[in-house]
Amino acid sequence: MIMPTVTSLLLIIAIVCFLDLTPQQIAEDLLRMTTPKVTMREKARNMRAGKKKKSLGSRLAYTQSALAAMGKESKFAFVCCISLVLFASGAVVAIIIDNVFLVPVLSVAFAMIPFIYVRNNLSHYDKHIKDELETTLSVITTSYIRNEDIILAVKENLAYIKPPLRDCFNAFIGDSFAVSSNVKQALRNLKEKVDDEIFREWCDALIRCQDDRALVDTLHPIVAKLTDVRVVNSELSTMMAAVRTEYYTMVGLVVGNIPLLYVLNKDWFHTLIYETPGKIVLGICGAVILVTYMFLLKFTKPIEYKA
Repeated sequence: MIMPTVTSLLLIIAIVCFLDLTPQQIAEDLLRMTTPKVTMREKARNMRAGKKKKSLGSRLAYTQSALAAMGKESKFAFVCCISLVLFASGAVVAIIIDNVFLVPVLSVAFAMIPFIYVRNNLSHYDKHIKDELETTLSVITTSYIRNEDIILAVKENLAYIKPPLRDCFNAFIGDSFAVSSNVKQALRNLKEKVDDEIFREWCDALIRCQDDRALVDTLHPIVAKLTDVRVVNSELSTMMAAVRTEYYTMVGLVVGNIPLLYVLNKDWFHTLIYETPGKIVLGICGAVILVTYMFLLKFTKPIEYKA
């Protein structure tokens, strides 16, 4: 089984080299193929309805933009290439074990592995950003209420702000002096640098405070929302840990029954592995595990604040 798999992988690599394909070209082609063309009318209709189209292309584009925010945009092409290789490997494995019903299941499951790895990294990165954002906005808000000067408030706390947020606030200081003396415009530029609804709300409140200092009392309640979201996500994570454990236990029992069946009844095992009805059952079980795992990822992700 190992030799045919290695041979197939080497064949795929040879084809890629022969066609002179680069990881960037493969990633761009993949994005182009998975992103449907949307007319201006459909875009306007979706915006009015508040709909976000969750196609495969949009998810790939989100992964690319998220990696870019982490400073790892070049890794996107590599992830796409590995995913395509694993997609082909899954099909090869299913063919080698002589079960065509597992071809789509194993292909999709193998192709998901790099993106699940990236998703976990993005989740840790996002949690780090949220934690730093809570601390940063809190200290800057306290300083701003004391001195009523947002530029001075940022400068006072810049040494305590950790990357990557420090780069955002450094850029804000630069915009305030080097580009223009328009603090409102600098705040609008800052607002676009962090993809967080509460941060954008905080920036909007600061912009309003430039015209009416009495509105500074609205800043602390906005920052407190970050604490509320963190507490809720912490409780949710504890609850979901039990759900994940139960799910993985059930999947382990289903998969573990296959070798157990070999010990208990070799005729049933032979029917399951080598006969068409058994292969169909394995294909259905594999599809159910794959689909339920996707739902697990969807429903156990951290919540986000929505205005």
